[in-house]
Amino acid sequence: MILLAALSDSAPALNLFEWVQAHPVTKPIFAILPDEGAETLLAAASSIAADFVLWPAGRNELRLRLLRILGRPERDRAGLHSLLSREMGLANLLGKDPAFLRMVETIPLAARSDSPVLITGETGTGKELCARAVHHLGRRKGLPFIAVDCGAFPDHLFENELFGHARGAFTDAHGDQKGLVALAEGGTLFLDEVDALSPSAQAKLLRFLQERTYKPLGAERFSRADIRILAATNRDLESCVRDNRFREDLFFRLNVLRLRVLPLRERRGEIELLARSFLDSTCRESALPAKHFSPSALRKLIHHDWPGNVRELINIVQRAVVFSPGVQILPSHIPLPEPPADTAPETFRHAKARVVENFERVFVDSLMRKHRGNVTRAAHEAQKDRRAFGRLVKKHKLDHRGP
Repeated sequence: MILLAALSDSAPALNLFEWVQAHPVTKPIFAILPDEGAETLLAAASSIAADFVLWPAGRNELRLRLLRILGRPERDRAGLHSLLSREMGLANLLGKDPAFLRMVETIPLAARSDSPVLITGETGTGKELCARAVHHLGRRKGLPFIAVDCGAFPDHLFENELFGHARGAFTDAHGDQKGLVALAEGGTLFLDEVDALSPSAQAKLLRFLQERTYKPLGAERFSRADIRILAATNRDLESCVRDNRFREDLFFRLNVLRLRVLPLRERRGEIELLARSFLDSTCRESALPAKHFSPSALRKLIHHDWPGNVRELINIVQRAVVFSPGVQILPSHIPLPEPPADTAPETFRHAKARVVENFERVFVDSLMRKHRGNVTRAAHEAQKDRRAFGRLVKKHKLDHRGP
């Protein structure tokens, strides 16, 4: 914070304020002005200062005004930390679809518990992102998050990979080796493609979940594990249980809390939002000029069924950025089948409504973020009636309330 004091109505003080106005600074400015100063001095201070006080001022008034600029007391910052943690944990889960938002809203609730979470969804929908958000928002954040691809190693290596081994446990075991459970100690173990485990591996995992103890191969004693278990599958585990391909008791152990990540074809209205977001981030990370989709390129994206879901969309956008020489991405830059020929073209009225809706969402979102969810201030800056602005906030679900 910068403190500027002008205890007399003088030309040098006015010159100083005018100089600061011409040379903006990044730190907040607090001004102390004479009680009977000229209006020109007051106007100059108002244009550059975050706050000011007329001197002499009461001791309590000065303290409160300084605290307002410096920020909340330490005891009030816990709510702000919680909000920032939530935003960071969910930052990569993009979308406005009501069903998708309902799923996202359950993630912080699941994060409060230490119970196992089963995350279901098709390949490429972002199940690991959800798992990482649960970990980040829980009490174990900052501790290890170990992701295990259950289909990546042979059945005979499962126990060694999960629990490790002691020196001399088998030929070539020249030293102790920690397993994935030990590496995740205190944090989270994420079992991806848990349906790929063999019956033997399922039995070993079940025993571990029941006892929360394990014995590395060749070790003489058991170790106790303090970890949280998250699991993910792209199959219908209930059907696997009925077909005797997955243990029912293991299913019940994992299926305590449930998250279902929607496939992209069930969020078709968000394809444009996601594609634009991935396009911006790809250009930024590649240090390329900003690019945009042509209307026909967007139409091609929207009408694709996306069997690979969000992961496929990211790959397609990255390829389009590489193979488009200019700033506009055309249908020829998108390696997807052409949309059906009988698809009706977008009318002027529908195109205008879509553009207006996108503008409303971006405009209202930026103001609500700037004013930390204060509808009155955001409406005032937009020069719009508060009730009308509030209806736009509700329409686009853009609350952004601070702590």
